[in-house]
Amino acid sequence: MKSQIIAGLDIGSHSLKMVVAQKKEENGGVEILGVAQEPSSGVRRGAVVNGEELALRVLSLKQRVENLTAKKISHAVVNIGGSHITSTASHGIVAVSRADHQISPEDVERVLAAAQTFSLPSNKEILEAFPQQFSVDGEQGVKEPVGMKGVRLEADVIAICAFSPYLKNLTEAVLSCDVEIEDIVPSPLACSFSALVNQQKELGVALLDVGAQTTNLAVFEEGDLVHLAVFPVGSESITNDIAIGLRTEHDLAERIKKEFGTLGASRGKRQEKIDNPDGSLFAFSPKLLFHIVEARTKEIFQFVQKELKKIERTGKLPSGIVLAGGGAKLPRLDEFAKKELKLPSRLGTAQGVSTFETDPVFLGAMGLCMKGLEGFSERTPLEESEILRKFKKFFKVFIP
Repeated sequence: MKSQIIAGLDIGSHSLKMVVAQKKEENGGVEILGVAQEPSSGVRRGAVVNGEELALRVLSLKQRVENLTAKKISHAVVNIGGSHITSTASHGIVAVSRADHQISPEDVERVLAAAQTFSLPSNKEILEAFPQQFSVDGEQGVKEPVGMKGVRLEADVIAICAFSPYLKNLTEAVLSCDVEIEDIVPSPLACSFSALVNQQKELGVALLDVGAQTTNLAVFEEGDLVHLAVFPVGSESITNDIAIGLRTEHDLAERIKKEFGTLGASRGKRQEKIDNPDGSLFAFSPKLLFHIVEARTKEIFQFVQKELKKIERTGKLPSGIVLAGGGAKLPRLDEFAKKELKLPSRLGTAQGVSTFETDPVFLGAMGLCMKGLEGFSERTPLEESEILRKFKKFFKVFIP
C-alpha cells in the first residue's frame, strides 16, 4: 500500500468508533487526522448479528470521517467482539529439518502450524495464534529459536477462535462499504496497542475493556499474551439494574448513571432529583443508586478474578489493571478495581499520542490504528503483497 493512512474501526454494541491516522514522515510518530462516533446497529453483545444494518452505520460513519478529514477511507483495521471469542492453549512438535540441526524460520512456521492443528467445534475457526514459548530438545522458555541447534522443536501457543457466521457478517458488512480490511483484531486485544507499553507487558499487566454489553480481558506477561476472556456483562447491565431498582425507564436510568453514578458511597443528600422528559421531577436515593452500581460492578470484577485465578495470576501482575472502554468512565472505578482485585489500577490513555482524545471509549479504535501503522513500518513490498494475497483468499470464503 502506497499511502500510510489507516482507519481503525471499532465495532461495539452501543456505538461504532473510527479513528484515522497516519505516520509522520519527519519522526515516525502518529498523527491523528480525524475521530468520529456513530450509534451502532446490527450488533448484539459485541457480535454482528445483522450485517446489513451494520453496513448502513459503517457507511454513514465512513462518510462523516471522510468529510471531516478530506481523505478517502479505503483501508481499515477492524475488531471482532462478542463472547464467541475464545482462547485455547495448544502444543505443537516437529523435527528440525536441516541436516546440521540449525533451526530455520521454516521450522518455526511448521511448529506453529502443528500447534494450530486441533479439533474445533462446528462453525469455529482460528483467528490468530500467539506463541508463548518454544522448547528446543526439552529446554523450555525459548523466545527466539531461529539459529539455535537441536533435533526437536516444540511450541506452546494461545489460539484465538471465533464463530464463523459472525466473522462472515462482519467482513461482508465492512467490505460492502468499499473498505478493504487490513487486519481483523479480537476486541480484547484492540486497546492493548494504544493503552499499554512494552514494559507493562513484560512485567505483567491485565487490560480490562468495559464496553456496553460485554467486558474484555487480556493478560500479558514477559511481552506475550497469556490469557484472553470475554464476559457477557458491561456498563449497560448497570443501566438495566438502575432502571429496575429505581423503577424508571431505560433512557432516564442511563442519564442517572452518567450524572450521579459513582463507586463512592454517598454521604450527602438523602435524595436527588432529575428532570423527566415530561418536565416533572424524578426523585431517588443516592445511597440506593450506589448499592445498585456497586453490586453489578462487583460482579464484573468477580468474573475477572475468576479468570486470573484460573491462570494463577491473582494479585501477581506488577503493572496491575489498565481500564479502557466507555464503562471505564464510571467515577472511582479505578479505586474499586484496586480494592476488589488487590492490584494497582489506572485509567488507560493513548500512549505516545499527545494530541489524542482522552476519552477511554476511543482507545480501541486508536489501538486498531496503531496496529495498522505498525504493520506499515515492518512490512516490505514482498510481505505486503503476501498479506494482501492471504486476506483476499480468506475473504473469498465469505463472499458469494
